[in-house]
Amino acid sequence: MADKIKVMIVDDSALVRQVVSQALAQDPGIEVIATASDPLFALEKMKIQWPDVLVIDIEMPRMDGLSFLRKIMAEHPTPTIVCSSLAEQGAQATMEALASGAVTIITKPKVGLKNFLEDSSNDIIQAVRTAARANLKAMPRHLSAPDLSSNRPKFSADVILPAGNGGSTAMARTTDQIVAIGTSTGGTQALEAVLTRLPSTCLGMVIVQHMPEKFTAMFAQRLNGICQVEVREAQNGDRVIPGRALIAPGGKHMMLKRSGAQYVVEVVDGPLVNRHKPSVDVLFRSVARFAGANALGIIMTGMGDDGARGLKEMHDAGAKTIAQDEASCVVFGMPKEAIKLGAADQIMPLEQIPGAIVAYGRAMA
Repeated sequence: MADKIKVMIVDDSALVRQVVSQALAQDPGIEVIATASDPLFALEKMKIQWPDVLVIDIEMPRMDGLSFLRKIMAEHPTPTIVCSSLAEQGAQATMEALASGAVTIITKPKVGLKNFLEDSSNDIIQAVRTAARANLKAMPRHLSAPDLSSNRPKFSADVILPAGNGGSTAMARTTDQIVAIGTSTGGTQALEAVLTRLPSTCLGMVIVQHMPEKFTAMFAQRLNGICQVEVREAQNGDRVIPGRALIAPGGKHMMLKRSGAQYVVEVVDGPLVNRHKPSVDVLFRSVARFAGANALGIIMTGMGDDGARGLKEMHDAGAKTIAQDEASCVVFGMPKEAIKLGAADQIMPLEQIPGAIVAYGRAMA
């Protein structure tokens, strides 16, 4: 039998420590080796046995979770899950934690915490399993995001945008090209590595990053402050124009549409697709339909298979397609599934993707 995943929970709330421990105890492949009410107690226990995965809060006494995380990542990098409040202050602190190397997020409300954590036990288990498989060496030491799967029904993109005839509604060739990117666990680091290396004149981009609501706006704001391109959380009707990157809002699906000769995005509610909202498959299918050969599709690090079929639809509609390679992925799930489907024209390391985007724009000019 494979070794169990050893987990330590560090949270000043006894209720959180108890409920998360109970949730993880349901999985025979996971063992909670210790809990601690603050990082200093945790560090003492870690001298005895080091965990495979840490689950930490941000606001804690004696040492805050952000300082704790930075210390751990500097001295002994360990896959870490942030258990954070959805409140704006908590979301902002969590984005800083993700920038410091956390792998993913478990969101918790301010009220109804016990019921929420009990109802989310499958997500908590999956978050730990995802973190345990993370390739921390591939992290550009920037940002990350959640990739939580559960036993919810797994719908396809059909529930949002029924399958059609590929790029049949796209113009055969225009001077208005776009780039569509889909990613999940490890994707916030990857997106930062890509977007910060693009010039302000690059093609318009539409992006799905699996991330809870409230976090996408702050993620976009952070990127906007360090990139030459304009980065913002998409709103319904936003135009896709050169020098702008639109990130799908957490809790909504985003689709590309045509409005005359212009590309715009449509932001809609709806069921989870591949257990995600936003879904990469939904975005990619819409790009296949409305941009066809006028698009570049890129699938990057992430667990699961969301986006694999959508990238194949883009490929079949004449778009150029890229999958990130295994060595540079934090989790080689989504790109692997796309490659298996024959959806990727090219497979390349993360560091080459910015250049590929620039080169595509020049070739299409």
